Amino acid sequence: METPKTRVRVNIYGEEFSLRSDGNEDYVREVAGYLDRSMRDVAEKNSNKSPSKIAILAALNIIDELLSERQKGKHGISDLEERAKQIISLVDDSIPD
Repeated sequence: METPKTRVRVNIYGEEFSLRSDGNEDYVREVAGYLDRSMRDVAEKNSNKSPSKIAILAALNIIDELLSERQKGKHGISDLEERAKQIISLVDDSIPD
């Protein structure tokens, strides 16, 4: 049986939206708030841009943040793997045959 979708009304950059989501209402509001703040930040620096261009620039900024965090995560995992290999090597070297 399919979970019913929740309807949430949010305001993003002065526009009212009615969103349907599988997530909880607080999460949907948090996501919409993040986008609203991002668009307002972009608009402060680019006051002569249309709302659609501001939305695209905000989306690019958010995607940049996402990809940067993913990249950090990948490096963090490979660093941990390298440390684990070093520890295993040290343990192997310290155990007599």
